[in-house]
Amino acid sequence: MSEIDYEKLAEIELQKDEAEDTQSEQEETYVSPPLEDPELNINHPYYDVARHGIIQLAGDDNSGRKVITFSCCRMPPSHQLNHTRLLEYLKYTLDQYVENDYTVVYFHYGLKSLNKPSLKWLQTAYKEFDRKYKKNLKALYVVHPTNFIKILWNIFKPLISHKFGKKITYLNYLSDLREHLKYDQLNIPQEVIRHDENLRRKQKGKLPPVVKVPPPRPPLPTQQFGVSLQYIKDKNKGELIPPVMKETVSYLKRKGLQVEGLFRRSASIQTIKDVQKLYNQGKSVNFDDYNDIHIPAVILKTFLRELPQPLLTFECYDQILGITSVESSLRVTRCKQIIQRLPEHNYVVLKYLICFLHMVSQESLYNRMTASSLACVFGLNLVWPSKGTASFNALVPLNLFTELLIDFYSNIFTSRTVPGEVLP
Repeated sequence: MSEIDYEKLAEIELQKDEAEDTQSEQEETYVSPPLEDPELNINHPYYDVARHGIIQLAGDDNSGRKVITFSCCRMPPSHQLNHTRLLEYLKYTLDQYVENDYTVVYFHYGLKSLNKPSLKWLQTAYKEFDRKYKKNLKALYVVHPTNFIKILWNIFKPLISHKFGKKITYLNYLSDLREHLKYDQLNIPQEVIRHDENLRRKQKGKLPPVVKVPPPRPPLPTQQFGVSLQYIKDKNKGELIPPVMKETVSYLKRKGLQVEGLFRRSASIQTIKDVQKLYNQGKSVNFDDYNDIHIPAVILKTFLRELPQPLLTFECYDQILGITSVESSLRVTRCKQIIQRLPEHNYVVLKYLICFLHMVSQESLYNRMTASSLACVFGLNLVWPSKGTASFNALVPLNLFTELLIDFYSNIFTSRTVPGEVLP
């Protein structure tokens, strides 16, 4: 079958999908509220595309990799969206993450004849994404695939390498995402959720019963992950630095400072879970047994990310977002002012961590991890909003603030000393 025949077949399948969707919508209509991102500035270089919310940052997956979502239902009709600009914006967004391992979730529902890009555009897009983008993409989840997707696969098969093909996972229902990602961080469009419910009704004749989640168990006395700094301190004889942080930092300082790409790589999900379990049970962990320097690095990031409240606290979030509006020559002073307001314990732990990250940045000639690179990795592990996840537009100030902390560590942290504090 020729490419033209496949294209015609794809269009037919897309029209079938539209007919089925229209029938479902007639049974129960739902009007989605317009998507608004309060942090999106009209001066954003891709404001015309970004305002639709097609591409979003959605936290981390279970391996600590950044997750990018692409929602077809948010694409306006083709005459209202410049698809060349859409491709440029996608590359602009991914450029912030391609140096690190990352994951993409593609929500297929909502792609229609009116808003779909041309086949030529899709081919151009695939070719535009060279090895730089494909190498560190570790997983591509296609949610609610249809026959249209299968036909597209046949068209693109000659272009797609076997290695890249293995990264693609097709998921029929949203619930399947829970195995791989932090579902609650995904900010899934309501249209997609509604479509998922309709699919389940057709499959089973009714919605699946609500599964009762048992109440959470109280944490173990030796718990390290998912509990507050105060809890860990109280259970560890008043030690200010959590054992998991002290041990990972100590190990990385001895054996990882010159490892290229330190903190950029992910590790086996099962291994990370096993190490977390050992720490939570109060058992000793010997990282030499794993023969992978990236395991302690991922464990450190995971510890920070699973704190009930971020190390920089919810209260500081809005203040940190304001860093870009401060005159360049005054930004370090502003960082110092914000840091001084942190609770004493948070300050001590942050100072310990940033001191270590400053050491890492000093070896960037070998490890390629400058303060800017480290900020891209750690920014969202140090602070996040109390509700939802940080948007793309919050990344610039969050990463800039973190970069300043690392670059100007000595200036920012020397004016405040806490009794009992320790450094790496």
